[in-house]
Amino acid sequence: MARIVHTVAEWRGLRAGYRAAGSSVGFVPTMGALHAGHASLFKAARRDNAVVLASVFVNPTQFDEKHDFELYPRALEADCALMDASGVDVVFAPTVAEMYPGGTRYAVTEDALSRELCGAHRPGHFTGVLTVVAKLLQIADAERAYFGEKDFQQLELVRGMAAAFFLRTEIVGCPTLREADGLALSSRNSRLSPAERSLAPKFHAALAGEPTADRARSALEGAGFAVDYVEDRPGRRFGAVRLGQTRLIDNVAR
Repeated sequence: MARIVHTVAEWRGLRAGYRAAGSSVGFVPTMGALHAGHASLFKAARRDNAVVLASVFVNPTQFDEKHDFELYPRALEADCALMDASGVDVVFAPTVAEMYPGGTRYAVTEDALSRELCGAHRPGHFTGVLTVVAKLLQIADAERAYFGEKDFQQLELVRGMAAAFFLRTEIVGCPTLREADGLALSSRNSRLSPAERSLAPKFHAALAGEPTADRARSALEGAGFAVDYVEDRPGRRFGAVRLGQTRLIDNVAR
């Protein structure tokens, strides 16, 4: 069974022991509400490392809409069961006060990629993401950290930040996991109504199947999605849509 720690000091005590034993640490940061996509990250970390650390922290600074933060699903008991089954050794589950002991005066910002795609539609979102990930990477002090490619823009920003600040942790990207109908696994999927869930797979189908970004946008709007963006970048197409109260993102290699 995974050991749960709630403070930086608790984890650092464990980390010192692992370092003395020569045991590598693989780290998977999460916001909880775990699913099979997270399990694949835990299993990748288990494959590569002697010790697997996962964090569960719903980070308030990356939510640009208060109701989205309030509605974000929280289920630590179920999350721990999945982590136990996936080979996680230690769970770091801090409070907001533990992660932001001096408040939010200090932040990590990026002034190019973070302003595009999701960043253009969610001002301040990636500053919150990069700030909390920088904190977590410093705390974990892991050899490797694992991120899913569903959040590809986030993955690229984290990689850039780690390189820019000479962080010792290797950032490892892992493939997107999908339902049989193509919908990318996401904690937000649980918020879809039955009718919205039936419609949701058309998101991936349009990104993957339409010849241009404009055609994909038109297909999605015609199907009933509210489209934030569909954009083609070198080698990849990105999209973000809304169904009711739920925002979905996805990307496909091209």
